[in-house]
Amino acid sequence: MSEIERTAILGAGVIGASWAALFLASGRSVTVYDPDPNTEASVRSYVEKAWPALDELNLTDRATPDAITFVSTAEAAVQGAQFVQENVPERLAIKHSTYAGIEPELNPNAIVSSSTSGLTLEALQEGWRDPSKLILGHPFNPPHLIPLVELTVNDSTGSDVLDRTEAFYKDIGKITIRIKKGMPGHVANRLQAAVWREAVHMAVEGVASVEDIDKAMWAGPGLRWAAMGPTTLFHLGAGDGGLQAFCDHFKDTFNGWWDDLGDPRLDEDVINKLVDGINDQTQGQSTEELSAQRDKMLTAMQKATQHFRT
Repeated sequence: MSEIERTAILGAGVIGASWAALFLASGRSVTVYDPDPNTEASVRSYVEKAWPALDELNLTDRATPDAITFVSTAEAAVQGAQFVQENVPERLAIKHSTYAGIEPELNPNAIVSSSTSGLTLEALQEGWRDPSKLILGHPFNPPHLIPLVELTVNDSTGSDVLDRTEAFYKDIGKITIRIKKGMPGHVANRLQAAVWREAVHMAVEGVASVEDIDKAMWAGPGLRWAAMGPTTLFHLGAGDGGLQAFCDHFKDTFNGWWDDLGDPRLDEDVINKLVDGINDQTQGQSTEELSAQRDKMLTAMQKATQHFRT
């Protein structure tokens, strides 16, 4: 078990609130800071709604659901915390300002993990006098249900920070990957950006409706990708010959497809087409209703596959 018991959340939007629920479920105390005056009400509501799924996934055995406090400054939030999850807006000026404020208040052995989805670790480190405590720990939304966390360190990171961070995340039910070379968007966001680019291209070209393109994903490769990654699945696709045989057989096919992939841009016309398509698909369902439906399916899928991952 990780030695970390006291945590802090900086920025309590959807990502921060989800982290808070997971930290509480794992038996940690959580101190939350967000400048929004409605933060306490919104986070408590989020935790309450998230709790049944966490319980169903057997993540609440050590839970301390009442061990949450709310403070009025980031500096107060990090005092005494052993692990800080930073989720402030994706603007370097805001992140750097936050770091400048909290750095003098951090415990000597504290870790600060940034949830940034697109900024590089090097850009974040520019906001520190001593960036050794900082690690990039990017989750997938919602963090309390999607297990992935992408971790990035470099030569300026403390020697034990990566191992301690991995131990903590593993203890709360996460699956981590180590990014060896920082790139904007990390790994998972770049993968989904590539897939969405082609989905947008096909919608703009009239290949299929937005709804049917989405359906092609969740009813087809999305199911397989939830079990194994694309390279492993293609390794299985050629039987005993494995990936070598698959590539030998399909290299010209894939090279042709790659040459034909689209390169759309999210201009006003394209955005309007996508918005019209999603409105047709959702038929007036609110984002709250759709999110609840998503979370139920994610919980069911995670529960069904948990024992295969241990």
